[in-house]
Amino acid sequence: MKKWIVLIAVCFLVACQQQKGDNTMSLIEAVDQQNEQQVHELLAQSTEVDIQNDKGETPLLIATHQNNVAIAKALIDAGADINKQDAIQDSPYLYAGAQGKTEILAYMLAHREPDQTVVNRYGGNALIPAAEKGHLENVKQLLEDGRADINHQNNFGYTALIEAVALTDGSPLYQDIVAELLKHDANTELRDNNDKTALDYAKEKGYTEIEAMLKK
Repeated sequence: MKKWIVLIAVCFLVACQQQKGDNTMSLIEAVDQQNEQQVHELLAQSTEVDIQNDKGETPLLIATHQNNVAIAKALIDAGADINKQDAIQDSPYLYAGAQGKTEILAYMLAHREPDQTVVNRYGGNALIPAAEKGHLENVKQLLEDGRADINHQNNFGYTALIEAVALTDGSPLYQDIVAELLKHDANTELRDNNDKTALDYAKEKGYTEIEAMLKK
């Protein structure tokens, strides 16, 4: 009789583990398929919210890739980790900042604590690629939030200010980004690994408007 009780208990535990595994994998599938109803149903079952696929992507990172605001918010509300990184060191927070996912980024900043020690594969924070890729609204959000170090230097020694000049076309969009960074007291004296400042790059590239801003 005792053996039967033990056997039943073991079978019950195995079934529970299988069900949990099915749920967590289904959450990734539901997010990948942008099935909002199924996502809510799985979250209501206390499904593991930070399960990772073979690329290390969590459901929240997948939703951020898709810019699926509704699903991203549901996952954040369920406690999803905005700092959990995938195999190439992207986290939901870093990716949202770098890739212009403005509404998702705003929700993260309002509801979670970004870990500023977590950096991308280039050693950068969320602000540096946001500036370089021309995501002005993200730059404004991150600067107003104030938790991302405006003078953080990545593996190349680039700050957001240097990258907004050195790796861009100097167009009005980047002039606006430089103006925002300067308004928030970005350090213009910092030098990258080539011993160049943002002003050095502005002069080299003939970005006269940016050069004038940096000289003020």
